[in-house]
Amino acid sequence: MKVFKIVLGVSLFVLISAFTLTKSEMSGYEIGDKATDFKLKNVDDKMVSLSDYKDVKGYIVIFTCNHCPYAVAYEDRIIALDKKYKKLGYPVLAINPNNPEVQEKDSFELMKVRAKEKGFTFPYLFDEGQKIYPQYGATKTPHVYVLQKTKEGNIVKYIGAIDDNHADEEAVKVKYVENAVDALLKNKEVSVKVTKAIGCSIKA
Repeated sequence: MKVFKIVLGVSLFVLISAFTLTKSEMSGYEIGDKATDFKLKNVDDKMVSLSDYKDVKGYIVIFTCNHCPYAVAYEDRIIALDKKYKKLGYPVLAINPNNPEVQEKDSFELMKVRAKEKGFTFPYLFDEGQKIYPQYGATKTPHVYVLQKTKEGNIVKYIGAIDDNHADEEAVKVKYVENAVDALLKNKEVSVKVTKAIGCSIKA
């Protein structure tokens, strides 16, 4: 009987452990975490990594997609972010985290079409196998991560929304990403580090 209880206890522990996520698996990166590099296919069929950018100060990593109306509403603002900050050392890298088997409008071939239609000035990468977005903890499209390049690695400095009004660019009062990058460029602390990302759920 005692042996049975021990075996049962061990079995329950293994079962619970198998379905228990670690802190990082549950929430992804937090402010101050070091983001690991990735290697993803761009719409030009070339592979892109953070390490390809030798002389940058950081990155604006944005999880976005083709079909989501929130993502579409932000496309011009994302292009504007890249044009403004790429020359200052913070380029945009956009990543499509969606599974095209679940949402066919987010296929790699249609990513190419969308990037050409909108004239994307930044890499538009496909998270094939959906391996990168869970590491970051992205849940929406769009969902932004501002990373600062340091000797210790690429440190997460801001997570969340691009600004405070997805519906109307002219009504925006707080530009979260711009404020974060501007602070980092001045070697200052980011005042608002985390906001709620507003958008479509990622299609896994």
